[in-house]
Amino acid sequence: MPLRCICTPVGPALESNVRLFGSGAVSGSRPAPGSEAGRKGLRGNSLGLFSSVAMALASTGPAYSLAATLGIIVAGVGLQAPVVTMLAFVPMLLIAYAFRELNAGNADCGTTFTWATRAFGPRTGWMGGWGLIVANIIVMANLATVAGAYGYRLVGLRELGASRLWVTVAGIVWIGVLTGICYVGIHVSAVVQRWLLCLEVAVLLLFAVAALVRVYGDPPPTAIHVSASWFNPFEVSSAQALTSGLLAGVFIYWGWDTAVSVNEETVDSTRVPGRAAVLSPVLLLVLYGLVATSAQAFAGVGPTGIGLGNGDRSDDVFSGLGEAVFGSHDAGLLLARLLILMVLTSALASALTTILPLARTVFSMAVHKAVPARFARVHRRFLTPTWATLGMGAASVALLVLLTSFSHHVLADTVDSVGLAIAFQYGLTGFACLWHHRKVLTRSPRDLICKGLMPGLGGLFMTVLFVYAAFVVYARPGYGAGTVDLPLIGPTGGVAVLGLGALLVGFLLLPVVTRGHSTALKLQRSLLPGRLPPQTACETASRYLPADSGSGVGGDWYDVIPLSGARVGLVAGDVLGHGLPAAATMGRLRTGLRVLARLDLAPDEVLTRLDDLAEQTAQERAPAPGHVPGRTPPPADESMVTCLYAVYDPVSGWCSMARAGGPPPVAVDGDTGVARGLDVPPGPPLGVGGLPYRTTELRLAPGTLLALFTGGLLQAADGQEAGVRRLADVLADRRAPLDQLCERAVGALLPGAVDEDATLLLARTRLLDRTRLAQWEPAADPAAVAALRGSVGKQLDDWGLAELAFTTEVIVSELVTNAIRYVGGPIQVRLIRDRTLTCEVFDTGRTTPNLRHAASDDEGGRGLYIIAQMTHRWGTRYTPTGKVIWAEQSLPLPA
Repeated sequence: MPLRCICTPVGPALESNVRLFGSGAVSGSRPAPGSEAGRKGLRGNSLGLFSSVAMALASTGPAYSLAATLGIIVAGVGLQAPVVTMLAFVPMLLIAYAFRELNAGNADCGTTFTWATRAFGPRTGWMGGWGLIVANIIVMANLATVAGAYGYRLVGLRELGASRLWVTVAGIVWIGVLTGICYVGIHVSAVVQRWLLCLEVAVLLLFAVAALVRVYGDPPPTAIHVSASWFNPFEVSSAQALTSGLLAGVFIYWGWDTAVSVNEETVDSTRVPGRAAVLSPVLLLVLYGLVATSAQAFAGVGPTGIGLGNGDRSDDVFSGLGEAVFGSHDAGLLLARLLILMVLTSALASALTTILPLARTVFSMAVHKAVPARFARVHRRFLTPTWATLGMGAASVALLVLLTSFSHHVLADTVDSVGLAIAFQYGLTGFACLWHHRKVLTRSPRDLICKGLMPGLGGLFMTVLFVYAAFVVYARPGYGAGTVDLPLIGPTGGVAVLGLGALLVGFLLLPVVTRGHSTALKLQRSLLPGRLPPQTACETASRYLPADSGSGVGGDWYDVIPLSGARVGLVAGDVLGHGLPAAATMGRLRTGLRVLARLDLAPDEVLTRLDDLAEQTAQERAPAPGHVPGRTPPPADESMVTCLYAVYDPVSGWCSMARAGGPPPVAVDGDTGVARGLDVPPGPPLGVGGLPYRTTELRLAPGTLLALFTGGLLQAADGQEAGVRRLADVLADRRAPLDQLCERAVGALLPGAVDEDATLLLARTRLLDRTRLAQWEPAADPAAVAALRGSVGKQLDDWGLAELAFTTEVIVSELVTNAIRYVGGPIQVRLIRDRTLTCEVFDTGRTTPNLRHAASDDEGGRGLYIIAQMTHRWGTRYTPTGKVIWAEQSLPLPA
């Protein structure tokens, strides 16, 4: 699209009057049956490659772009206007590759908003979306005035075309008509665009050929033959002139990204929009180069008459050229009028395709909860965004009326300033592509060039362009129609004030639109382990990736829980849903699971009791509106929880685990490196009810790598099996550091977009060193207790823990005596020197001893009370043959 505002004219300034945060979508009603609704409710598979290219080209408005900008470029660089027009193609091609690569990984109609959110977070993503909204709404207002003025001119009503009131009225009518076309469906918009574009390109080509034929056959006085120097950028008089020309030339290509904005309605949405995005600037390069060359050859660059350097005609170089090229006879007059009609239809086609990306960006932002959810509603029959389309049309009308009510100069400066928003949006997209794919750039030369080098250079160019335009060109007092005297800065060009001010408004809205995401993310991270405690049983490492959408923080969690007897509990869970409710539910369930785990319950019992907690959480929620009492309401997302809980014993090497939905764990053999998915029977998700959970037990060799993860880790794979195989391939390098393996796994499985939370917990198992374990099997005879105390004291002396001998002997004596008295044999005593000193007494009983306060006249009942006072903690766990009573003491600090 043309952005004449971004130039620095040589000589007197020329008047510038050219144009330039969630889960699922919220629909007002369900799509009609057989309507081919896509994943967000839009009509899928509606556009092919030809329609996508047509929309991209039409959005740039080739005829109007050249009519409004070619004179500005000539004023800056003179005869080198053709090469400058063609050089401006280079940064657009670089950014087009950024769009293509990002779309290939995540075909979301939010484009820059969505991709920047995923690369840099919701704040940066919001600013990218805001830049696109600002640019498109301002352009819509400008295009409407252009269409209104040209409409009057076409029918000979030049007086009305010069009236601000009647041009505004016509502009409002055009916005209403074009918004209606976009509202009734993408098919109608595509058909209109194809016809308008084909006619527009045909007339431009006819004009170019006719102009060149006249130059070499019947040349006018202004004609000059095409020269090779026209295509030599080094012939430009100065670097400033070249930069000024590029500033204007770059943005006549703006608009091709419409092809990507309608990606969710395109056939093969990950490929076709990207191809259209790259192909469109190439086609524009050919068209612009040919028309610019022929127009300059015919009209010359003189400052008078039809010369392209004539400042009085700089806003529309075709208005005088049409009749001069085609002649004043009947056919020539018709063709000249047709050329004017093409400028009108070009503005209309561009306005139509401006509504499409604008509405779909707002629609995507609403889906991701960055703007009110009402804007995510989709029409039941047309499958188009309802509130987003109508709302943006209304906003364009409101801005048009507001700006024209001030003065034409304010509108002109506002339109000029939109170049800053465009440069900001495109530059951000280029950097988002580079950062998004940074982990795969070394995978192949193609990845390095197409995903890294080209987008990065494009982003850098746009950044330089933004800074130069905002702080050098636009900020110069007197540039444009007005000057603002800013405090502490002084006189500043009105274009710079309006452009930077529009972006500043979006920045000021940041705290409001990102508050929910920030709060949920802080809550989520505060509820996850700050660091994984070191364990004797295994070495651990983890990664948690929150979803990248505006409200995408969900309820994934992981945990490593120290248990009695040097055992360790490993957890990976996922609360479905997003935002604060999911994070809060996760915190509640994580706390509940830790409490249940410390009770030494078996994995299936832990999940059973956790299922009760999840059901209670769901029941506490108020019934939905219209709920029939007595009928079970459908479960909310936050009441659907998957969880895998595993307990590993480093003494025996046995691991027991149970699963409530979710993917099974993966184990990599420590010796062979062979990876396999463990066959853990899946139970129903927590909070749903159904079949009971089952515990699976298996022996793990020392060095076995165990991977627990949530379904989000596999979201980019073609199915769970393919994802598990890919994870196994990454983990095959079993001897690599776990943190490195986590990074590799995340990079391989989630190289880009993260629609759902993802959690990965890796554990490399170890067996307890036998020198840190002592065990005895005393006879079930009170007389054996004394000998046992002596053996315990000797072992502690060997371990250098003599100062714990007295308390440990008391504990052993009390627990063994109780086992002999209430259960009988066989009995086993075990001491484990880990980060604490653990004493365990095994017996065949099934009764759990209870701690109580003995009365002053009771003869017994004080044993467990004494143990509780002398130890850090104690408890009971059950085994297949009985129970274990254990007690832990803190080790003395080293001297």
